[in-house]
Amino acid sequence: MSYTTLVATQVLAQHLQDASWRVIDCRHELAKPALGAAQYAEAHIPGAVHAHMDRDLAAQPDGSNGRHPLPAPEAFAAWLGRQGLRPSDQVVAYDASGGTAASRLWWMLRWLGHEAAAVLDGGFAAWRAEGRAVSAAVPRFAPTRYPGRPHADAHVDAGRVAAHLGAEDMLIIDARAAERFRGEVEPIDPVAGRIPGSRNRFCGLNLAPDGRFKDAATLRAEFAALLGKRAPASVVHSCGSGVAACHNQLAMEIAGLSGSRLYPGSWSEWIADPARPREKD
Repeated sequence: MSYTTLVATQVLAQHLQDASWRVIDCRHELAKPALGAAQYAEAHIPGAVHAHMDRDLAAQPDGSNGRHPLPAPEAFAAWLGRQGLRPSDQVVAYDASGGTAASRLWWMLRWLGHEAAAVLDGGFAAWRAEGRAVSAAVPRFAPTRYPGRPHADAHVDAGRVAAHLGAEDMLIIDARAAERFRGEVEPIDPVAGRIPGSRNRFCGLNLAPDGRFKDAATLRAEFAALLGKRAPASVVHSCGSGVAACHNQLAMEIAGLSGSRLYPGSWSEWIADPARPREKD
């Protein structure tokens, strides 16, 4: 059996000695980019390797491509190979931020055709709260040649978004907090506001009070209310830099609403061109 959305802590615990299961620590804090690696060095789930958001899960920003641009697929595939990943492996990603960073890795793996990828439900907090084992040992895996085959239709670029603004075949769902979506505050990017016509679904709403994802039926009802009569395939996920947006896509997959896509550049790329329209309340 492969897991393609979520893995429970007890299930992962049962597979820690399984050579076909791979764990990746994605802890990251935007304001403290070195913190995730430091936390990993102190304690992590046994057998986990660390993925740094800025170095491993994103390319270098150039001022026009957003804060966390996608790396070239061959660069990401090479990184996976350096971690010793095989196409048949079950990957479980986790973080300490409600699954936002882990969902970025989940999305990128699916982008390269690795379907057996899931996020640890509840993340590192749930793992520690249950008193499960941690380690400071850094595992070593024999390198592989990972044969990633990217799905070209998994994401859209700014040009496609601009060409379909207001069209029935595209619904932009913005994962940022409501006050950022409304343009009332902007603590990260130089311009406040949103892509015209987009709708807000703060990614934190995907979680129950215990930090785990809401059940599939609840998520389906909540997203169905947002979509109305639109098909899931019409949805394009956005946020500040293409990270939290993946959380909403994961939630839709959990809900059985498959086929949505990501706008990786998101707001931070959109505002780099002053000719692109913006709106706020």
